Amino acid sequence: MRYLLRRLGFFVATLWVALTINFVLPRLMPGNPAEAMMARFHGKLSGQALSAMEVAFGVKTHSSLLAQYFSYLGDSFMGRWGTSITFFPSSVRSVVEGALPWTLGLVGVTTIIAFVIGTMIGIVGAWHRGGWFDSILPPVFIILSAFPYFFIGMLAILAFAIKVHLLPQGGGMTNGVTPSLSWSFVGDILSHSVLPGVTIVITSIGGWILTMRNNMITTLSEEHVRMARAKGLPSWRIMLDYAGRNAVLPNLTGFGMALGFVVSGAILVEYVFSYPGVGYTLLQAVLNEDYPLMQVLFLLITVAVLVAVLIVDIITLVLDPRTRGT
Repeated sequence: MRYLLRRLGFFVATLWVALTINFVLPRLMPGNPAEAMMARFHGKLSGQALSAMEVAFGVKTHSSLLAQYFSYLGDSFMGRWGTSITFFPSSVRSVVEGALPWTLGLVGVTTIIAFVIGTMIGIVGAWHRGGWFDSILPPVFIILSAFPYFFIGMLAILAFAIKVHLLPQGGGMTNGVTPSLSWSFVGDILSHSVLPGVTIVITSIGGWILTMRNNMITTLSEEHVRMARAKGLPSWRIMLDYAGRNAVLPNLTGFGMALGFVVSGAILVEYVFSYPGVGYTLLQAVLNEDYPLMQVLFLLITVAVLVAVLIVDIITLVLDPRTRGT
């Protein structure tokens, strides 16, 4: 219980620091969102129009900095995040709500798939180390993980979209298709997600294989594994219950971090495939100096990582009895 309370305290303190930094940094930068929007019109707007924009973006206020800070905290928790410059006049909240499902569906699912497959390959490879399985699959995936996302993505587009026209080249769905709860629409979305999804899995699975294999080899030499073998337990049970269960614990923290960064999206992959997720939206916000949108996306990434790490800590507490006494 003390362990869990410490982790909760760390979560609250880190979240407060992240919120505070997110409040301070934009106010230390020169200019404001209204001036950035005015620059897009090459300075042709009048002073009255600029004042109206400052009111719309919430940067023109006569309240004290402390009052602004508490107002900012309340707006952050209530989801009142202002207006986006890139997608003006849409609100930041509507932009984020539109992009987040795409990223969670693509990057979230592929991250889980890569972790599960990589963990199992690492377990089996370590159990049969030196065999044909360990000599082929782990090296191949580790080499592939050294290639950058965009390189694998462009090869996939060339091979399956341009040469054979098997899958769409990019986007989240076919232009002109009306969203609906139908198999044709679901199939259209899935067909657009195959190439970016496979790209993410191929380039990320090698890291999980390598770390899990190393953890598994170390665990196999521990006394409880040798005791299980001496008792004559089935090999699959020793591999999964005695060795695999303990070897996966160090990987859970890394998995939690990876799940947290799902919110940020795979920026390069989403850019190469023009996939309408958070990563592509974040890139557009940076290119257009969209401070309100960037601020919210950075905050969401921080919160997502903190929540994911907290969940992993709870899972570790359940799986590893040694943490319960700390």
